[in-house]
Amino acid sequence: MSEIGLRERKKRRMYRTVSDIAIRMFLERGFDAVSVAEVAAAAEISKPTLFRYFPAKEDLVLYRIADHEEEPARVVREGPTPVEALKRHFLAGLERHDPVTGLNDDPEVLAFHTLLYGTPSLVARLYGHLERTEEALAEALGDGLDARLAAGQIIAVRRILAQENWRRIAAGESLDAVGEDAVAAAERAFGVLARSLPAGVTE
Repeated sequence: MSEIGLRERKKRRMYRTVSDIAIRMFLERGFDAVSVAEVAAAAEISKPTLFRYFPAKEDLVLYRIADHEEEPARVVREGPTPVEALKRHFLAGLERHDPVTGLNDDPEVLAFHTLLYGTPSLVARLYGHLERTEEALAEALGDGLDARLAAGQIIAVRRILAQENWRRIAAGESLDAVGEDAVAAAERAFGVLARSLPAGVTE
């Protein structure tokens, strides 16, 4: 059992190391200007080995958010009511300035989001991540059409709130100013969700 744990830790460390190297290169030179072969060379692994870890070049960037795919589903399973649980989770993220909420002014976080949202192929690949998150959430909500409709709306609200926070901070607004509005916006948005979603997926 300990050996399996060690292998898993080493695997995760490899993922993180290669992803960090790639992102640093993309931020310095631009996503399209850096080849996969260059990333592999910088990480001191072969190109085939890199592709075993990351099937697409875009995955080198999206690895940083991949572990959040199951997060909404997990929150729903552990919380009181789905919308209330997700609202509390998002508000807690705002309070600790979790980069996923967009409310973070660390230069590296801002640069990462600029890379992510400013590269068309990354945006396209990001939607695959959002779809998987949505599917997992729908299953947690009970599956069926109502659950899928609800999951789609919930994921859209989270995404829009986070992008608005990031956009304003990237434009130069202070963290405190954006943070105050971000809490109010989240309260309002999740309130609308609670009133508009089918009762079967909000209780």
